[in-house]
Amino acid sequence: MSTVQPARKRDGAATREAILAAAVVEFTEHGYARAGVRQIAERAGVTAMMINRYFGSKELLFARAVDRAFEPPTVVGDERPGLSRTLAHTLAERTAPGAERLDPFLLMLRSAPDPEAVDILRRGIEAHVGTRLAGLLVGPDTDVRAQLGLALVAGTWLLRTVVGTSALAAADNDMLADFLTDMLTPVTGETAAAAPA
Repeated sequence: MSTVQPARKRDGAATREAILAAAVVEFTEHGYARAGVRQIAERAGVTAMMINRYFGSKELLFARAVDRAFEPPTVVGDERPGLSRTLAHTLAERTAPGAERLDPFLLMLRSAPDPEAVDILRRGIEAHVGTRLAGLLVGPDTDVRAQLGLALVAGTWLLRTVVGTSALAAADNDMLADFLTDMLTPVTGETAAAAPA
């Protein structure tokens, strides 16, 4: 009777998913330049050679990680009615002290200084959250208005959670949401009546 175990069957989809999940964590924690392929491989339980086999390069893996990070709704949802108020309340709640961190923003912040990463970030943001928000807007110049809205979202997140400016960090969520609603309403094209309190 043989004691030789049959070779384990490889699951390519599971390996690919493990690499991608590990890459999102590493790029979020360290940024593009400081996240190493070896560290990603170690976190995923594979060899660095497997990363090249499944993704081709660190740059291509980063592009997939950016897509993975920005594809799901975090602050910008997908419902048009009351968009300004919903977006404002979600942003206030998601940036409040003790709230779960917004990893897509951290990935952006830590990777944007790198010239190799910034084009990938721009394409990922525009393709996912930018397109999602622009699709909810009515009227002219939806892409410009959507990106202006995203600038307000990103700036609020940065000052409230990363820098922690005292007034924003201590602000009551409802009060902050009221201010944000007033600022977002011209961007979304809603009238004050369309963004009820």
